[in-house]
Amino acid sequence: MLLNAKTAISTSTVLLVPYSKWHVPRYHAWMKDEEIQEATASEPLSLEEEYAMQESWRQDPDKLTFIVCQPSPTGTGGSPLRNEDDSSERMIGDVNLFLRVDDGEEGNSEPQIIGEIELMIAEKSNQRKGYGKATLLAFMRYIADHEVDIVEEFVRGDLAAAKALGEDAGVSSGNGRSLGLFEGAGFRKVSEEANYFGEFELRRMDLSRETVDQGLERAGVEGYVELEYSKSASVV
Repeated sequence: MLLNAKTAISTSTVLLVPYSKWHVPRYHAWMKDEEIQEATASEPLSLEEEYAMQESWRQDPDKLTFIVCQPSPTGTGGSPLRNEDDSSERMIGDVNLFLRVDDGEEGNSEPQIIGEIELMIAEKSNQRKGYGKATLLAFMRYIADHEVDIVEEFVRGDLAAAKALGEDAGVSSGNGRSLGLFEGAGFRKVSEEANYFGEFELRRMDLSRETVDQGLERAGVEGYVELEYSKSASVV
């Protein structure tokens, strides 16, 4: 998605930046891990394929992606980002919104645009430190602020099929930590039974800025601010 191509999100806990080609080598290294492949239902790609995938995700109107980094050392006061703020060694994961039109299993329900969130904190050394919750809540705040822009890019200005922008999350039935993370952010199971792929579908319909801000406050995530992201390949 082009919407966030020049936008970073800075908080006291994480920094989110648009997935760019200089992030690909570290991301590619993560995706070689078999546990990550299983958790994300992903197949290993060559480095060249990973670069092509990054470019595709940037252009595809149904995918909104940020790379998750450690918080900017300059703080959250709106200071410009430095080139090293999203360097390879500061990357810790990614978060994605995948959009689709849902008109029910039989195709006879009122069409809705559904956004499915996928979140990864890649390395065990960075897990259980609050990065996942901070990322999820900051990402939801961005979605709440830019709902119309996200939908418009997805449907190319035709909003007739969109009555609401709900959010889904697919979580493996064996991944209790991720399940707790999403439930703690206000998502609820659509069914108590896992689907064919062994995943629980969770959904959250209340996406007001007020409720997301309350979640950020409870999680101790401060200083949410959007910053211009202007890094280019020439400075990598």
